Amino acid sequence: MRHLVEGKGLADRIGIDSAGTSGWHVGEAPDGRAQQEARSRGIDLSHQRGRGVADCDFADFDYILAMDTANFETLLSRCPAQYRDRIYRCMDFAPELGIQDVPDPYYGGDQGFVKVFDMLESACIAPSCDFC
Repeated sequence: MRHLVEGKGLADRIGIDSAGTSGWHVGEAPDGRAQQEARSRGIDLSHQRGRGVADCDFADFDYILAMDTANFETLLSRCPAQYRDRIYRCMDFAPELGIQDVPDPYYGGDQGFVKVFDMLESACIAPSCDFC
């Protein structure tokens, strides 16, 4: 998403961050296979480090996108009531794919990362996305 927003010259208007709902991978760089697939698309992920969702994220971001139903439910359970309408499943923005959850690419081999990047790109450039 950040790459697409920067490509449209909107980085000064749209803030983007990534965070997990569990403590796994906090402080770590993205998986090497994710970095390799990103590089093949002209995207550098080497500077990114994992972090956990912070309570302030619910107020600070207008949209919070969950990759799957489990994370969606976790976010809803942590989110103050006044911000719950900010939480979406990422694939809500690509209904034409007929997929609700982004699969975990770690278990799909190298092709799992290609598939997930394709899915996420579809959601990030989707006509149903009113902030894209």
